[in-house]
Amino acid sequence: RSGEMAKLTQLIDNEVFRAYATYATIVLLKMMLMSLITAYFRITRKAFVNPEDTASFGKGENAKKYLRTDPCVERVRRGHLNDLENIVPFLGIGLLYALSGPELSTALLHFRIFTGARIAHTFAYLIPLPQPGRGLSWAVAYAVTISMAYKVLKTALYL
Repeated sequence: RSGEMAKLTQLIDNEVFRAYATYATIVLLKMMLMSLITAYFRITRKAFVNPEDTASFGKGENAKKYLRTDPCVERVRRGHLNDLENIVPFLGIGLLYALSGPELSTALLHFRIFTGARIAHTFAYLIPLPQPGRGLSWAVAYAVTISMAYKVLKTALYL
């Protein structure tokens, strides 16, 4: 068991892995924030999807009027779903990339561009900013993940 712990310690000492952990944490916190923003909009717009969520607004027909969709809530939810579709692959591919031995400067460039693009995407979704802002920020982050995946495949499979 002590050998396993030594390996974990070596991993934590790896600068690229620490950079990955830093930026993975940032995008995960950003994604968690989207849940809070969704809850905020649900409460302030009184737009709920579950009957039990309307209990504090009355019973029966009075509470049913709060079982509805709201465009602002749906916009935040779509942004959150887009995070799930893009950040989850980044977490897996980014980890493999970090373990594939890239140069620190190259890894930082990948991680920073991805994180910046996802933050920009969130602002573009929530404000909303005119297109192509949201589309470009999505494409940049997606391209970064593809770039890391290519490096992993090239390193591991000698493509």
